[in-house]
Amino acid sequence: MPGNIPSHAVLWVSILVFVTPPATGSDAAVAGRITVLESGKRPATDVGQAVIWLEGAGAKPSAVKSVSIITQGKEFRPRVVVVPVGSTVTFPNEDPFNHNVFSLSEEGPFDLGLYGRGQAKSTKLTRAGVLRVYCNVHATMAAFVVVLDNPYYAQPSGDGSFAIAAVPPGKYTLHAWHERAAEITQAIDVPAQGAGNLDLQLDARAYRFVQHLNKFGQPYSTGGARY
Repeated sequence: MPGNIPSHAVLWVSILVFVTPPATGSDAAVAGRITVLESGKRPATDVGQAVIWLEGAGAKPSAVKSVSIITQGKEFRPRVVVVPVGSTVTFPNEDPFNHNVFSLSEEGPFDLGLYGRGQAKSTKLTRAGVLRVYCNVHATMAAFVVVLDNPYYAQPSGDGSFAIAAVPPGKYTLHAWHERAAEITQAIDVPAQGAGNLDLQLDARAYRFVQHLNKFGQPYSTGGARY
């Protein structure tokens, strides 16, 4: 569970499943829309950083690949990435100063040490889960790597619509995640025609920001980063 999600946070999900028109192949899509509620019941502007995925029947391993998360302007870009288990994630430094990328997440802790502009360091991720990635120099930097053991996932567009393609029929557990809300799960039965018009809702109205600790488990210096 994210350190900045209070234990009393209320998280709701509702799913309405309607059969879509017959697909042309043996596998069909699971599609719908996701909303992340903010305080005042207003929708989140960063819903595109949510991740929806399936777990269960028909799941097959994904091919191992390599992805990059750039450190630029004291930010990780992109902020959220999804990779299959066994992938290598590289962190090129494009800032004119040093970074120290690390994660204390139990699914794959790592510490890439201090390195400068034009350098890149990598880590291989071998366990499924959500990794929270930070910089030990700059307390404001954060990224999230969602590591999956199957290819059935999607990130929504700006309006919250999403589609997970080529899903074999069967029983699955649907997962939905956003950095300001706890991950939710829901059983779903996908027919041969696919499942459409899913309506997912994450409630982040109780979210309160809590500063993460550095790689030593200590608060960052109150004096801030030197650069």
